[in-house]
Amino acid sequence: MDDDMDNSTARRRVLRFLAAGAATIRPASRPRQVLLEAGERGTIAVEGAVLSSLAEQGMLVRTSHSVALSASGVALAARLALPSAALQDRHRDLDVVAVEGAVGTAMALANLAESPLAQLVRRKGRDGKPFLSDREFQAGERLRADYTRGRIMPRLGANWVANVASGKRAGNGGLVDLTDAALAARQRVDKAIVAVGPELAGVLVDVCCFLKGLELVETERGWPVRSAKVVLKTALGVLARHYSPADGADRHRRHQVLHWGADDYRPKMS
Repeated sequence: MDDDMDNSTARRRVLRFLAAGAATIRPASRPRQVLLEAGERGTIAVEGAVLSSLAEQGMLVRTSHSVALSASGVALAARLALPSAALQDRHRDLDVVAVEGAVGTAMALANLAESPLAQLVRRKGRDGKPFLSDREFQAGERLRADYTRGRIMPRLGANWVANVASGKRAGNGGLVDLTDAALAARQRVDKAIVAVGPELAGVLVDVCCFLKGLELVETERGWPVRSAKVVLKTALGVLARHYSPADGADRHRRHQVLHWGADDYRPKMS
């Protein structure tokens, strides 16, 4: 987690530094680091991996000896320069993330501290592997995006899952007020909730849509400590198969048990 936060801080530092103009890349005395020199603006040291990451994300335009911000990088640097950004950074964990949209993948500045799922995806198990797979994380973020686009505003104390699936809302924020895009998003949420099932849908809604922490979910539901993340991972796996059934079918075929018999073996017809 500390390494992730350090890298996030380093990326923001590079964006702010290059916002004033291009810089020359020079070797540094420390291994794996390079120097960015910008004349009167000074020099900063940065990990080479940080520059490579920003370049892969389309934030930088890099040559063998110089580096500058791309159009996307300029836009993100401008957001970081807003007066409120410095005051809010202490309550944020900002990073550059890939966001799936209607026209493809785009890069955006995101507050990873806002989403419990974004925090969980960066945790690793005892084997050193990420606790959540990319498919599971993207499935949860997709549900959250549709929840937001659908303008689903639950009433306090109401059964959110039942209310959304029933489709019987009207009035302020109800079905009669929805645009076609919002209605389509709400219908996608309905289908996802039904596909996951009532046993697992609740934890998905709590964490992905209501942004509740895992400890709060365990307290509210009376679950054992550290059990929520196990149930959540199971729910995200089902949700991922709902969104990409072909991927799940391919994995199922790869794990099918084959019959090994003699050369003249023939299956019996029942």
